[in-house]
Amino acid sequence: MGPTEAPRRRRTGRRLRAVPAGLATGILVTGLVAAPAHGTGAGPGPGSGTAIGTTPRTVGDAHYEPGPCPKTPEPIAALKGARCGTLTVPENRAEPGGRKISLGVAVVPAVSQRPKPDPVVWLAGGPGDDAVGEAQLAVDGGINRDRDLILMSQRGTYSADPVLTCANIDEFAARSVGLVYDAPSTERLHVDATRTCREQSVARGAELGAYDSTESATDYADLRLALGLPQWNVFGISYGTDLALIYLRDHPEGIRSVGIDGVLPPSTAGSALTWSSARQGFDGLFRACAQQPACARRYPDLPATFDHLVRQLEAEPVTTTVKVPGRAQPVKVVLDGGALVNWMTSATHVAAGVPLSLDELAHGNPRRIAEQWAGAKFSPQAIGRIAHGLAFGVFCREWVPFETEADTLRAGRAAFPTFPRSVQAQAPQLTFLHADCDAWKVPAAPRSVRDVTRSDVPTLVLSGGFDSQTGARSGEVAARTLSRATVVTIPYVAHVTYASSPCAQEITLSFLDAPTAPKTGCVSGVRPPAFDTGPRT
Repeated sequence: MGPTEAPRRRRTGRRLRAVPAGLATGILVTGLVAAPAHGTGAGPGPGSGTAIGTTPRTVGDAHYEPGPCPKTPEPIAALKGARCGTLTVPENRAEPGGRKISLGVAVVPAVSQRPKPDPVVWLAGGPGDDAVGEAQLAVDGGINRDRDLILMSQRGTYSADPVLTCANIDEFAARSVGLVYDAPSTERLHVDATRTCREQSVARGAELGAYDSTESATDYADLRLALGLPQWNVFGISYGTDLALIYLRDHPEGIRSVGIDGVLPPSTAGSALTWSSARQGFDGLFRACAQQPACARRYPDLPATFDHLVRQLEAEPVTTTVKVPGRAQPVKVVLDGGALVNWMTSATHVAAGVPLSLDELAHGNPRRIAEQWAGAKFSPQAIGRIAHGLAFGVFCREWVPFETEADTLRAGRAAFPTFPRSVQAQAPQLTFLHADCDAWKVPAAPRSVRDVTRSDVPTLVLSGGFDSQTGARSGEVAARTLSRATVVTIPYVAHVTYASSPCAQEITLSFLDAPTAPKTGCVSGVRPPAFDTGPRT
């Protein structure tokens, strides 16, 4: 393994960026389980001896009511002993007296016998993930060590009412592994699935234009008041960082600190950004291999191999069949250039096996990549859990109106100039997004939704060196207008560092203890994965 370069420091507020020559991987860690509830400090929790989340309260048009814990697809151990309830808010705050919607709330008690008075509220990713379903992820990283953890389902998500999940979209995504990724015929089927989702959402009575980040940010502002909390800490992951920055910009009152991990600035969110992020994450992984002698010898020019494969597969897709867990019959998989790029975007999470997988594909064996590509889409965890009604609200109101398809193509050319045009035109993770939004039919948000967030609230900006979904440079962009930001890039770690890096978890807890002076020394001890150099098959 190559040595890790010492972190280099530079100031914009208080910033630390670890910049080793190579960069990271990770899957979820396991660990801490919440202890029983104890009294905490101010409001109906802190200061009054009443635990957070146990008192009904109405603030303006919002009402919190204690009650059963929100539904989750499977039992979640971290929610055992949680205090739960429902926040009811207007669906569209521009229409007084209009329809109300409800959002599930869970308060996971602090492990400490003497919890701090300012809890942490967790903002989920997606857009469309349900924060309540991420309770175990949050707790396993120790975030409720000495503070209560608050989780609320964003509007439209799995434990909200109405629920705007659309299993038909997930089912089509699974079937589409057997189609040419960016073919016009695939686009037509893709957009048909989007239209069906829209019809289902409207049939549930949803006003689609009310499902976006601006409304969600106001929901969290209402939740803090409805729980009687003078102050809390905000921690967002992935899309939750976009939401956290909008929340901080629009409703800064009562926010003690903000942590953002896998950063997506509202001012730049969209298709073009995903191309830059992919380049950063891929390059980080390739450099790490090149710096590891065994990997460099076994795979002497990995970037060229990947580039050649994308071009070759786009010209002549490879079709194979693979077995995936839970399905009796083999699944047909078509690997073309676009499919390979999108597989790679997620594969940085399992970076140790990426060089071998690409080498096998280059030598005529697509099995490993095909199994991973199809397995992720056919997994039960991929079906019926994402609130596509919220996702399209964010995409089609806040992102797509402010960039063109030509912008996406230019970004693809800038990041990967040798890729075929058909690959460059479809941004990783956001294929056919403009066509989707033409079908979704919601008005654009005011241009102010793209305003940068300017704040002196202490902010921890975490990025991963292997993050090919929200590249580390986005964290630096967001921090330029956050005067008390600490910026940390964890080397060799993929998207959402908190989920897989003990160092990121350690820094997060240190930040909550001392938001203007977190301890970041663990970064210098992070080591690259041992890349798999097994024999060709």
